[in-house]
Amino acid sequence: MKILEATEAHVAPHADEFAELIHATGPVTYDYQFVRRELFDKLVKASWATPGTLFAYDETSLAFDADELVGILVRFHGPEFLRRRKALPPLWKPMMDSGEVSPEDLKEIGRRTHLCSYLNAAIPSVVYYIHAIAVKETARGRGVGAALVRHAMQRGRSAGLRGLHLDVLSDNPAVEFYHSLGLDCIVQTIAPEPLANGVPMEMRMALDF
Repeated sequence: MKILEATEAHVAPHADEFAELIHATGPVTYDYQFVRRELFDKLVKASWATPGTLFAYDETSLAFDADELVGILVRFHGPEFLRRRKALPPLWKPMMDSGEVSPEDLKEIGRRTHLCSYLNAAIPSVVYYIHAIAVKETARGRGVGAALVRHAMQRGRSAGLRGLHLDVLSDNPAVEFYHSLGLDCIVQTIAPEPLANGVPMEMRMALDF
């Protein structure tokens, strides 16, 4: 297995796999936020190809087994989270212009996303933040996830940051995996309407370097 930093050359060949892996990190949350799965896929693929946005290749590590993509990790310096999130809305315009997304869709996505935003606690300026990590089901149990997280830790330390943070849904089996790597829960958050629609408590987990 090898871990590479994603480049523009990875965008087109792995767009479908990338969207599938991102969705797997929080399917209940994403299905609630985006109303329909195809709308989620469209935005994630557009973001994947656009540097400076929340799911962009420019801050993504890729794990390969031979030529097969088996895992991804999206990460950045904490303060970038809000800047990258604010860069997402313009990605909808071409889809609205083409009729793929309606104004009604966008209004409801915006409302639900706003409600879910309260699930993410503030990210300190001195930490490295893992926004998303996923491993293909067929590759689990082979150390791919641990290698990706340790790679992120190394990058964070090299950048002179003081710790690693991530958010994970409380019902995700990965909670125990993160515990095994030394991360502890420091914040638990719920949002009433998302909770009523099946979105569980979110946990902020952290590790100091």
